[in-house]
Amino acid sequence: MKKAAVYTRTGDKGTTGLYTGERIAKNSMRVEAYGNVDEITSALGLARVTATRDDIRTTIVELEKKLSSLMSDIASIGLSEPYITDADIIEIETMINEYDAMLEPLSNFLLPGDTLAEAALDIARTTTRRAERQLLRLAAQEDVNHNVLIYINRLSDLCFIMGRVESEIGNK
Repeated sequence: MKKAAVYTRTGDKGTTGLYTGERIAKNSMRVEAYGNVDEITSALGLARVTATRDDIRTTIVELEKKLSSLMSDIASIGLSEPYITDADIIEIETMINEYDAMLEPLSNFLLPGDTLAEAALDIARTTTRRAERQLLRLAAQEDVNHNVLIYINRLSDLCFIMGRVESEIGNK
């Protein structure tokens, strides 16, 4: 079996191929948007290797897989069946509620860095917020699956809550 080349030369003139086959500029808002989501995936990978809790590591793996589908959704034009659905929104909201139920109500602002895992999750949270802003700019100009916007908004909340669980409860 022949090994696939890492480079294809098809993007050497500043364009890239979307999941649905169209070629667009690498500096387009759409490419910027799914590139920002790719950065979230990397930040979550760092959070996963620093997490002390098995449940959080498992959740992060699920999120990393879901973000792959979310990027496919963003990197596609005119999908008849979106990758991110109402069921995905319900699933992430359930995750938020389950972790939030472990915590006492928040009584003050938090400074990131109580633990390595909490700090990594805070980087994932702020990276997600940046991606959300870019997605909203894209959605103002082009069609974006509305569930992608909702999912990204919930993801930053989940990163915040998981960071609190790592900081306040840890591996107890």
